Amino acid sequence: MRRLLLALMLFWALPVAAQTPPGEPRVVLPLDPPLAAARPAAAPESPLIAHLSQASAEISTTFSGSSIFVFGTSAVPLGLDGGDIVVVVRGPTDAVTVRRKVRVLGMWFNGPSTRFENVPGFYGVAGTMPAWHVLPEDLRRRYGIGLDALEFQRSGASSGNFREALEELHREQQLWLEDSAPVRVEGNRLFYVRLPLPATVPAGRYGVEVMLVRNQQVIAHQELAFAVERVGTAATIADVSRERPLLYGVMCVLLAAVAGWLGSVLFRRG
Repeated sequence: MRRLLLALMLFWALPVAAQTPPGEPRVVLPLDPPLAAARPAAAPESPLIAHLSQASAEISTTFSGSSIFVFGTSAVPLGLDGGDIVVVVRGPTDAVTVRRKVRVLGMWFNGPSTRFENVPGFYGVAGTMPAWHVLPEDLRRRYGIGLDALEFQRSGASSGNFREALEELHREQQLWLEDSAPVRVEGNRLFYVRLPLPATVPAGRYGVEVMLVRNQQVIAHQELAFAVERVGTAATIADVSRERPLLYGVMCVLLAAVAGWLGSVLFRRG
């Protein structure tokens, strides 16, 4: 290619030089820079490479939980006097209302409430070391690493107990996990972790952030994604409840009535 371009330049320059009158200065056209110099410099390779074991997880009527396997390699040695790996998994977000029950004359009623926006349906963080140990608080809050670093827009009652109740509810359902499974390291370079997905995990798209930390700084960052999908009868039920709520309610009432009638018949025979 380079020789072809030089030949074309000479082909166009020679006729111009032949037509130049004697005694007048000849114009010499500069040659183009070498093609190698014109090429953009190759981007430096990332010191962090991470992958997921699967691109999706399926929820059926017999779904009792699953897990997501994150693995990869680091160009920086991991472990003592080296780097650390932090993995954060975030599920689809939704608005959540937390209510306080108030007892009046022996009966319980709904009292004050707080509505939180953009609450992740699933959140998990794991690392070769606890995140608070390898990252300063300002960086943890910037990246939203750790349950105490999660911030939400809220409206309603301003008591701090509602934020604690929100975290407690998600912890009890194993939907918010912190350091539940440490990131394992093999040969100072390879790392892996298996994060559990409980049976109550919501369907939707999930994001996975893998960070390489050294000297309390994030020196490499990679984002991955997977999907949790409902399949079979579970998907049909979910679609009907969302798209035809009236039909779904009627079917639930009918099923409950039939179950009650069958129970009464069986007990009567007994």
